[in-house]
Amino acid sequence: MRLSGREVGCIRGGREVFSRLHFEAASGEALAVVGPNGSGKTSLLRLIAGLLVPASGSISLEGGESELTLAEQSHYLGHRDALKPALSVSENLTFWRDYLGGAASSATESLAVVELDHAARLPAAYLSAGQRRRLSIARLLTVQRPVWLLDEPTNALDTARQKLFATLMGDHLARGGLIVAATHTPLGVPARTLQVGDVS
Repeated sequence: MRLSGREVGCIRGGREVFSRLHFEAASGEALAVVGPNGSGKTSLLRLIAGLLVPASGSISLEGGESELTLAEQSHYLGHRDALKPALSVSENLTFWRDYLGGAASSATESLAVVELDHAARLPAAYLSAGQRRRLSIARLLTVQRPVWLLDEPTNALDTARQKLFATLMGDHLARGGLIVAATHTPLGVPARTLQVGDVS
């Protein structure tokens, strides 16, 4: 499986964020997208996820499920955690499992892996920032998709949980998945680097 971008351009709010961008990541590889604030790291992830349309160029996935789009084979973990505060931790995860469909693992097991099973019945509104991030990571584990698009994935995680997430990323890569992550800090797994342009 190979994810690639050719001559990709992005315009947001009438401003060219980047242009003629080339990138590539294959099964078992991580690509760290780096650059200053406002340089287009998040925009690139959103383009890959199908949430934005490229101003130019193309993004493709070769070797995936031919009947599914790239977006349907990707998880997008944004810098804001997507959860419903009134639902419990377990209900949030079950919602995403049912909504996203496809190959799924046990929500209970995923919560245990991210060390959040003790809070399964707690309303998500009561979670700390680090716990909310761990709930989002549990979604990556519950619904199995080969492409992980991660925006500042270790934000709010303490040192122990950063190491735990690095292990989970390594496991995902070892199973043939691929990762594209916008980050200001090391991912904790071997990664090639893609620099997006400076802000003028």
